[in-house]
Amino acid sequence: MTERKRNFFRWAHGTVSVLVFSLALGSGMLLAQSDPGVRGGAAGAGGQIAGLTVKEGKFFDAGLDAFTEVQSVQGTIAGTEEGLGPRFNLDSCAGCHSQPAIGGTSPSTNPQIAVATKNGATNTPPFFISSSGPVREARFKFANPPTNTIRDGGVHDLFTITGRTDAPGCNISQPDFDSANRDNNLIFRIPTPTFGAGLIEAITDSTIIANKDLPANAAAKTALGISGHENREGNAGTITRFGWKAQNKSLVIFSGEAYNVEQGVTNDLFPQERDETPGCLFNPTPENHVNFEQTNPLKVLADTSNFANFMRFLAPPAPADSTPSIESGRTLFSTTGCALCHTPSLTTGVSSTAALSGKQANLFSDLLVHHMGTGLADDIVQGAAGPDEFRTAPLWGLGKRIFFLHDGRTSDLLQAISAHSSSGSEANAVISNFDALLPQQKQDILNFLRSL
Repeated sequence: MTERKRNFFRWAHGTVSVLVFSLALGSGMLLAQSDPGVRGGAAGAGGQIAGLTVKEGKFFDAGLDAFTEVQSVQGTIAGTEEGLGPRFNLDSCAGCHSQPAIGGTSPSTNPQIAVATKNGATNTPPFFISSSGPVREARFKFANPPTNTIRDGGVHDLFTITGRTDAPGCNISQPDFDSANRDNNLIFRIPTPTFGAGLIEAITDSTIIANKDLPANAAAKTALGISGHENREGNAGTITRFGWKAQNKSLVIFSGEAYNVEQGVTNDLFPQERDETPGCLFNPTPENHVNFEQTNPLKVLADTSNFANFMRFLAPPAPADSTPSIESGRTLFSTTGCALCHTPSLTTGVSSTAALSGKQANLFSDLLVHHMGTGLADDIVQGAAGPDEFRTAPLWGLGKRIFFLHDGRTSDLLQAISAHSSSGSEANAVISNFDALLPQQKQDILNFLRSL
């Protein structure tokens, strides 16, 4: 080989090497933006909020005990309380709310699989429930498909107590979820985390409205097509704030409804059974109530009040230590427009609980409902929240969550962000801003969100 040919070969080989390296680097950059995944380390949640009195702390502990109780139908099974059924989704609050600690959201292993046949029950887990999928409840959109002129919107419990050893003689069937699915009449919801819920409850209506109408954000919201409005309780007219559509007013109401709907336990707030089929009713109602004969103050309260106290006194989730990427993501989260709905913080009002009074709640939510478009619409109406409207989900604690969006359709944070964009969504322009970012800038936002 001549010297000229050797030089040409060395030049060509070097050029190809540089080109391959450049393509690999470019490919890496294109693939750089990815969900870092569930943040490791300590849970950073599940404890009581700082500043509680000794006695408030005792009521928190009593609430935690109630929250972790397992229900049976008649209380005949050791270690359980009575009242389960006739229809239910799970037999414990903590079963649904356990990631990354008690009070959180859906765990990695779905406990609904095991409860389907627990104590002799003859349930079949429906097609949308899997051992590695999220805990889900099911709702039917309409009561008369395919005409769809009468709205339903209510929860149709997955399981029944039929066949259980503590429910002899009960014989009712599970709902026909397959037919509902064929009729496009089926939607899902996953559990919302309850960390810091007392701070959310203590935010005044006037603070929520003032943030909605903040003059400094008016022009940006108009330019991006963001509006949003509050949901309100029908009688009192005050702002509701708990649940996927901000449909529940208070933690006590949230507790009472969930006890009745998710576990089938009647209580002081919801005293009637949801299914009154003869042969499936085993206890006087309400099954759970104020314990009038108790003299120990910690045992007088009904479970609904205990649940509420536990959630009310739960500390907000602790964020991760900051890094340059996280701080960059925090800034970009604001400049792209995300923070116009996911308000970084709101301040609580004057509360009768000192630990909740005048505190900064770093919830990343405006507590309003927004149009999220056809892609996320569930066709359910709750109060003033329409078929495609959802509460701005609080993002604190997001770094530890496994499943995203109201139905748990994805575990990928990047997919959850993309799903905010569809026809009619108030987030379309914001997602367009996000999509226009450089790969590293997108990654910074993802790193920031997983730090919360």
